[in-house]
Amino acid sequence: MKHYKSFKATVPYLLVYLSLFTFPVWADTPIVLIKSAVDQAINTLTDPYLQGEDKEEERRTLLRQIILSRFDFREMAKRSLGTHWLKRTREDKSEFVRLFTNFVEKVYLGRIESYNNGEKFIYANERIEGPNAEVRSKILTSKGEEFQINYKLHRVGKEWKIYDVVVENISLISNYRSQFNRIITKTSYDELVSMMRQKLSKTTKK
Repeated sequence: MKHYKSFKATVPYLLVYLSLFTFPVWADTPIVLIKSAVDQAINTLTDPYLQGEDKEEERRTLLRQIILSRFDFREMAKRSLGTHWLKRTREDKSEFVRLFTNFVEKVYLGRIESYNNGEKFIYANERIEGPNAEVRSKILTSKGEEFQINYKLHRVGKEWKIYDVVVENISLISNYRSQFNRIITKTSYDELVSMMRQKLSKTTKK
């Protein structure tokens, strides 16, 4: 239970920390890409110009635009649906990727801005196996807590794209897959889509 709460509390702003900047093709080492992204993201989140409610829309628009460029949301959506993905039509898949992308963005967007300037990131190592890679790191909070964070990436063309974040051995994608599978099994795929639309509608109104 402790790990689950830590996971839910930490993952939201990790997603954006890693997605704030695009990189040229030659920035080809995953660990360099991750570290550079985090460093520049922190600078953006603490930029005095982007602080305050009057800058909220500008700040969030920037975050949304850059998230899409760093993550492979189609792959994330596909893995989150698991075997149910194969049963969907092309139109279903396109719609689900759109819903999933918006869902992840909107649910976590407000939480990313709770970044604590006292947090430190430590990068342990990277492991590259063909088109796949994993970057292992830790985050040290201002309260002295320590969380292990692994980032899973794969090649999409000439770029590395993130398709999963694992916090304290709990996978973001596996977590979603379990939830989605439970809903589909108990009700239906259409019900899952309906629930996602409803949640998106609520977060949009806030």
